[in-house]
Amino acid sequence: MNDARDAMLAKIRAALRDVPSSERPGDVTIDRGYRTEDAASDTERIHLFVERVSEYKATVRTVAPADLPRAIADACRTRGVKRLAVPADLPPEWEPAGVALVREPGLTNDDLEGCDGVLTASALGIAQTGTIVLDSGPAQGRRAISLLPDYHLCVIREEQVVGLVPEAVARLTAAAADPSRPITFISGPSATSDIELSRVEGVHGPRTLEVLVVRSPTLVPVPEPS
Repeated sequence: MNDARDAMLAKIRAALRDVPSSERPGDVTIDRGYRTEDAASDTERIHLFVERVSEYKATVRTVAPADLPRAIADACRTRGVKRLAVPADLPPEWEPAGVALVREPGLTNDDLEGCDGVLTASALGIAQTGTIVLDSGPAQGRRAISLLPDYHLCVIREEQVVGLVPEAVARLTAAAADPSRPITFISGPSATSDIELSRVEGVHGPRTLEVLVVRSPTLVPVPEPS
């Protein structure tokens, strides 16, 4: 690992060799002519988000705010979840009956690996890429709790979904400036492929991702993905 790191840093130094020592990042103009705002309607954006998340082999359901506690309980029952890791500030109404909650802080890796799943909120959703973003904010907990359990049940509100990646980056400015708040981008269940393109799931995080999209009363309901 150290050899690979040294080799990579050496290549970076070589690429920067002709940069004057007096040059600063602000001295170089960067073309930012790409789109920074999505022109799609709210309904179109939510439709795209649900579609893209589903394409990543995640389970996606849209629910009314009043039905969210029942949807969480149903998801846990369907998956056979008996022990559920949750952030310390999980909303009380989200707590599913009949499930033992293993609550932060202070959970060890063994504690987390012994759980059947984890339940968190989220910071943002990106329709363009079907990505969910966690920024260690309210009801999200620290990064480890969303990586070690094999099943992640994630709640996101429709008003948290933006259209484009630049919009998400702009909203994450405060979290990015805080070293204590790591940002995690989740595009479907964890998966990787080796050089022969053999797909392996669950290497860097949960093998199963289930997303509950909570409807906004101002938007047209989004149909379930086919």
